[in-house]
Amino acid sequence: MTADLDAQRAKVRRLFTKREQGDLNEKAFQRLLTHHSVELYRALVLRRMARGERILHEHHSIQAHFKWTQSLLKEPEQASFSSFATDRRLYQVWSKVIPKQPPTADARDGTLVREIRFQNVGSIVTHRQIRWGEIGVGAVICAVAVIFSPWLEITSHVMLGLGGLGIFHGLVLPTRWIEVKAIEPSKTEPILIHNIRKKSARSLLQHLREKAGQHDGYQGPAR
Repeated sequence: MTADLDAQRAKVRRLFTKREQGDLNEKAFQRLLTHHSVELYRALVLRRMARGERILHEHHSIQAHFKWTQSLLKEPEQASFSSFATDRRLYQVWSKVIPKQPPTADARDGTLVREIRFQNVGSIVTHRQIRWGEIGVGAVICAVAVIFSPWLEITSHVMLGLGGLGIFHGLVLPTRWIEVKAIEPSKTEPILIHNIRKKSARSLLQHLREKAGQHDGYQGPAR
């Protein structure tokens, strides 16, 4: 399995080399990078699986976190979340996305692997959070459009529309994620599943709830 990991890392490194040499355009590079990164994380999980255990569902997402105290020219911090549901447990690979560096799925990019056996699932809870950052950006755009409307003319109306849409989107479509906790959370870190509107997330969560015999908001077995 170590050889498989090293082979996947080599494939990812070659992608960066090809892009630097001009053999890959950005669109093709991003598509292949996503594919080989997932293969790398899958190989990492396969190393931990028991004999006969099978991956049945997968869900992958990238989360970005803007820091308003930093320069706007800096790229936002990003992290990848790859969840794998087998016939026995739920795995998740968390890894920091480092700009212009290939993923390595080890300590170099802070990769962590968490797992919870289905019989040890204590709660599956949906969380919601209003997108305050998006609302703030929309409000700023609207304010600029109003203040500079004598000079912007038609552009000010476009900016008002964009700002208003940003505020509306942040209020009406809050960020949602699932938190999966173990019966003894002090021994196992919770697993967070983002982008739960995607079909892959819905399939994985349905499988998780069926295997754990639980429903959304379940708070553990009776004792």
